[in-house]
Amino acid sequence: MSSSTGGRGDDRQGGNSGQGGSPGNAGRGGGGGTKRRDASGRERNRSTSRSFTAAAPGQRTRAADPARLVAFEVLRAVSGEDAYANLVLPARIRAHRLDRRDAGFATELSYGALRAQGTYDAILARCVDRPLKDLDPAILDALRLGVHQLVAMRVPAHAALDQTVGLARAVIGAGPSALINAVLRKVSAQDLPTWIAQLTEGQTDAVKVAAIEHAHPEWIVRALRQSLVGHGRDVSEITALLEADNAAPVVNLVALPGLGDLDEALAEGFTPGPLVADSALSSGGDPGRLAGVREGSVRVQDVGSQLVARALAAAPVHTTASTDDGERWLDLCAGPGGKASLLAALAAQSGATLLANEPAPHRAKLVSQALVAVPRDVWTVRTGDGREIGTEQPQAFDRILVDAPCTGLGALRRRPESRWRRKLSDVAELGPLQRELLESALAAVKPGGVVAYVTCSPHPAETSAVVEDVMRRHKDLELLDAGEALDSVVLESVAQAGGLKSGHNKTAQLWPHLHQTDAMFMALFRKKA
Repeated sequence: MSSSTGGRGDDRQGGNSGQGGSPGNAGRGGGGGTKRRDASGRERNRSTSRSFTAAAPGQRTRAADPARLVAFEVLRAVSGEDAYANLVLPARIRAHRLDRRDAGFATELSYGALRAQGTYDAILARCVDRPLKDLDPAILDALRLGVHQLVAMRVPAHAALDQTVGLARAVIGAGPSALINAVLRKVSAQDLPTWIAQLTEGQTDAVKVAAIEHAHPEWIVRALRQSLVGHGRDVSEITALLEADNAAPVVNLVALPGLGDLDEALAEGFTPGPLVADSALSSGGDPGRLAGVREGSVRVQDVGSQLVARALAAAPVHTTASTDDGERWLDLCAGPGGKASLLAALAAQSGATLLANEPAPHRAKLVSQALVAVPRDVWTVRTGDGREIGTEQPQAFDRILVDAPCTGLGALRRRPESRWRRKLSDVAELGPLQRELLESALAAVKPGGVVAYVTCSPHPAETSAVVEDVMRRHKDLELLDAGEALDSVVLESVAQAGGLKSGHNKTAQLWPHLHQTDAMFMALFRKKA
């Protein structure tokens, strides 16, 4: 697990050495005594044996640093409300009016603590005298934030201790803050490599060691090893892949073709994307401040998603669509609307129309919002089950995108909490739905038309196995070379350098450690005319 190169080394509210208190109290919330609560419900521990930092009471930090408070609120929303960090964090940054520097600190702290949660919990389990499940969830989240600062950020130990304890005093209570102080002092006694060496001592299973070293559940490590081999890669790449999952993700922008531009983004420090046209990258800042993003003509979208949408739009079709009517395109699983907006913009340029389907009403509303910058006569949003479209509208579409619900194992770097939420059983449970949606799309596509089956997961059960099943059942399909389709839409410089080299058995698989994209999978089917 790589350490952050960022983070605040200073302590604007004044730090202290953090050397006071007894680690023997680490599991007991501050040394016994009667617990009371004040009018706001916070705990007040009246024990005279309370442990805290070495500073005098007047020197202790009692207020929550805004950046750390944002990170704490994000972790609480994720663990307490099943929220998604990438949705909660921008709103909290704006609510607390963090400047760019503090926003970057809050982002690294939030994502880092969520990403490495499994490893940090293993460390904490060595420092707390009770099962972690018995701790108040808010206390556990504060501890995770403290551990990340101590072992993976360039924050001095005294500042990490003082500020985390100050946060706890402000938002949880005095009693829990004593516990947090004692536990984090134990954590700070060793660096991360030493902790990992202790946690993996005597372990001979390479998967179990990698799970601790790179903060992935064991089943995901095994799944990613299988995925590499299944897509023609060497299993030795697993370390690079896990490290890429743990790298801070770069913000990717796309300017909708014919509708938006990246001039403002480039002026604000974004750099042109190296893979595909109309894209830009940035490692920091809030893209929501850009006028194009607010208006919808510029969108935040991983370049892997941009590539698969463009490849579908450029794939050769042999349908009998009349010149007057133009092609009909379908996004079968459109929510929340990222790929739909890019497809709609491309459709507008080619005289086509797009039907964006989404079964959940609230997500269908998000799709409509995502499409707002595209001329209204180009697109329609349907709220309904995508599995029914093949029956309701047989052989009606020239191009269809099936961005199937999946485990999301290819986007772990952007969704840091998902690795701890997903279960191995999810793979089997999603399989039937993926196949039913693809079957519906194949019924809905015209002879000579193209269907793109896409997942943000490299797992063979969600990718190559689905393709093989469909090809066995349908003799009227041909599998196009998806790797060539992707290379046809990359920048000329990339194509001249040999392309993405992403094809295997005519399917395509992108990788974070090779392409700096999410691990998008794509297969292209053409129904024989």
